[in-house]
Amino acid sequence: MIELTTPFSEEAIRELKVGDVVSISGYIYTGRDAVLPKIIKAGEEGRLAEMGIDLQGAVIFHTAVSPAGVGPTSSNKVEIESSFEPLSKLGVKMHLGKGAISKETVKKLAENNAVFAVIPPVTALLESQTVEREVVAYPELGMEAMNRLKVVKYQAIIGAAKGRSIYDK
Repeated sequence: MIELTTPFSEEAIRELKVGDVVSISGYIYTGRDAVLPKIIKAGEEGRLAEMGIDLQGAVIFHTAVSPAGVGPTSSNKVEIESSFEPLSKLGVKMHLGKGAISKETVKKLAENNAVFAVIPPVTALLESQTVEREVVAYPELGMEAMNRLKVVKYQAIIGAAKGRSIYDK
């Protein structure tokens, strides 16, 4: 088990390889279909700092936050998977979700020293390891707003790193 605390350094990400099991602690961001394009646009316009969002060394967890808790959504949805490269360029080091992603996305992750980690859909467990939550952007999107969570020992498996994927055959 590799213990990681956010924000991640370039070196910490460079050391990860496909199949590593990681435990993530610290603050992470959430985002899925509705909010990720808005965050990318805000980043490209240089507005993230004024929103209180710092993506340097960050984790984006592909989830919505509801009273029932948090659980991963499929990362290969067009709106989500197309966010990997621009968010990595904005500083995100780990994209956390579930499902196979394309070879092109795996390549773009490698080019930006970022990784994709898969997390099992275990909403109740993740809720017990989520110790703080705060809506940080686009509250009008309800459960799909961007949140900042403080987590303790989220466990995930590195699914794509260095141009390789666990889904490669």
